[in-house]
Amino acid sequence: MQRRDLLDLLLLAAVWGGSFLFMRVAVPDFGPVALIELRVGLAALFLLPAALWRGKLPLIARRWKAILLVGTFNAALPFLLYAYAAQSLGAGFLSVANAVTPVWGAVIGWLWLKDRLPWSRSAGLVIALAGIVVLVWDKLNFSAGGSGPAVLAAVCAPIFYGVAANCTKRFLTGVDALSNATGSMIAATLVLLPLAIPTWPETPASWQAWTATILLAVVCTGAAYIVFFRLIANVGPTGAVSVTFLVPIFGVAWGAWLLGEDVTGSIAIGAGIILLGTALALGVLRPR
Repeated sequence: MQRRDLLDLLLLAAVWGGSFLFMRVAVPDFGPVALIELRVGLAALFLLPAALWRGKLPLIARRWKAILLVGTFNAALPFLLYAYAAQSLGAGFLSVANAVTPVWGAVIGWLWLKDRLPWSRSAGLVIALAGIVVLVWDKLNFSAGGSGPAVLAAVCAPIFYGVAANCTKRFLTGVDALSNATGSMIAATLVLLPLAIPTWPETPASWQAWTATILLAVVCTGAAYIVFFRLIANVGPTGAVSVTFLVPIFGVAWGAWLLGEDVTGSIAIGAGIILLGTALALGVLRPR
């Protein structure tokens, strides 16, 4: 990995770690669907002038089917699941749950693209899933008002990221980062619009919620996805999604520092097990 790629990885981890914080702040005022529609819509508006200036719209139009697929799986569905979960779960918990993303990327690549998955990486998958069990065990309460549905949403969202990374590799190889980011945000906006209109909040949102939403859209989505797609092009989908090694560090730190969230034993132990399993699944750790 080149120095620029490593810097991109660190920057992306810090920004995406903050995205869970911003969702926690904004979702009570907007609700999950309206918040994510604003997130992807404002991100699309942020990216569109650059795409127009650099003449990327014809390429986006030619590859619209693949871009629609990636936008749905890489933005619309996982963002919506995380926003739903953020109504009752902390930013630190969500960022740790997100750390299993590379495992799903490797598994889906093995099943679909026939990427090699030796025994050590298979063992990593099992270990990472065991870490998820440790993480969520004390929160699986499906009684009225319980956090069980939110936990399921949080642990299922990374599956869609894994699908999207491999869709990008399969269908959008050679498409530049700006076209991928702009097209996927436009696609996600169109996919969520029919759901957002009937669920739009009736009362005005606070300025704190609007500030968090704008930062979520422009910094954590629009700008961040250019960096993410550039990483996919430079180091491949498995290397790019390895950013989730670092996201929990920033997510837990932002949540504890700015929202006063507690770092519980289940979060710390679950994070350690997940990261160990993810390192094995990615081949970062290679047992003799």
